[in-house]
Amino acid sequence: MTESPSRRQSIRNIGLLTAVRALTGSSSTIIMTVAALAAVNFAPDPSLATVPVTTMVIGPAVTTSVATRLIYRSGPHTGPHSGHAYRHPRRTFGQPGRHPRQFLPLFAGHLSHWSVGRLRAADPLCRGRQCRARSQKPGHLRVLFGGIAAGFFGPQVSSITRNWIPGSQYAASFLVIVAPAIVSIAILSQTRLAPTPVANEAGGGRPLGVLLRQPEIFLPMLGASITYSLMTLLMVAAPLAMVYICGHSPDAASSAIQWHVVAMFAPSFVTGTIIRYLGPYLVTAIGSVLIIICAAIALNGISVGHFTLTLILLGVGWNFGFIGSTTILATAYRPEEAARVRALNEQIVFGATAIASIGSGLLLQLVGWQAINIPAIPLATVTIALLAWGSFRRPAISAAQ
Repeated sequence: MTESPSRRQSIRNIGLLTAVRALTGSSSTIIMTVAALAAVNFAPDPSLATVPVTTMVIGPAVTTSVATRLIYRSGPHTGPHSGHAYRHPRRTFGQPGRHPRQFLPLFAGHLSHWSVGRLRAADPLCRGRQCRARSQKPGHLRVLFGGIAAGFFGPQVSSITRNWIPGSQYAASFLVIVAPAIVSIAILSQTRLAPTPVANEAGGGRPLGVLLRQPEIFLPMLGASITYSLMTLLMVAAPLAMVYICGHSPDAASSAIQWHVVAMFAPSFVTGTIIRYLGPYLVTAIGSVLIIICAAIALNGISVGHFTLTLILLGVGWNFGFIGSTTILATAYRPEEAARVRALNEQIVFGATAIASIGSGLLLQLVGWQAINIPAIPLATVTIALLAWGSFRRPAISAAQ
């Protein structure tokens, strides 16, 4: 068995993973910012402009089971390295061009096996049930700087490089993000991550059917799915709505996405502490309340300020909702059940998110930006009601036991 890294090695790993988070996060942010804007110019139908972004979500949805098996059975380096290795060719292949036929390469180019790297890099320093909230660990706090840096760096790069190649807007943006993928592979090769517990080949623990009947399992899965889906629905549609429906500049759209990404990660420095004081159920519910507020703001105006404030609250709402949900889930399964529960959670969350992403473009064309925000209100309200039921149910179960 591989020895756990020393303190010095752990500090070094934190620095390396922070750099990787900044590089890969910048690439993902560039894609979120420009992919739909690029695709709308040559998609067969404008409602399909969000399809390339959707493929970036489909990657984790369809590969998460394989990713989890790699992480739990093949060692800590296999997953991240394979994930980043796929990024280089797919980003070169996924450049946008002027001809409508370039829509298919752009679609295919974003279908990336990236989930393995995200799963492993997100959890390098805590294991099993010891990590109640990812954002509470000092190592994770430092890695979060990479996410915040990505929020500032990615949209700026997309804005600066937008017209570098004459006659092919945004093509340079996709070429630029090949470099972070190559550098990330080199950086990850220098990490020495802690060993991952090997999953029981015979499938130890309770059957999935039994697990899914536990509110502590299905409620956080549902909460994470709704939170992530609503965030994706609005985030993917926002740049298109700003530029092509409301007449704002691409730079304004990049700036709004920039603050959205920062809002997604910056609260994590305190989210763990808030969860410790308020509990994960209440924090997850607060995330849903923030999503309701952001939808209400979007329904009241289409200025750059309205879009920016909507996306900032959406990012914070996602942070509270997603971290709160994963914290509830992390306390509900046994160590031998971790691989199966996490794989199923990833499939459900990213499957729902993929549907939201592809539906974002369709709904934007059918009903417009403001109307697309309306479903967020009832869905978030249902989430709050279910969380309240789950929270009140737990003390009753504890007393009965």
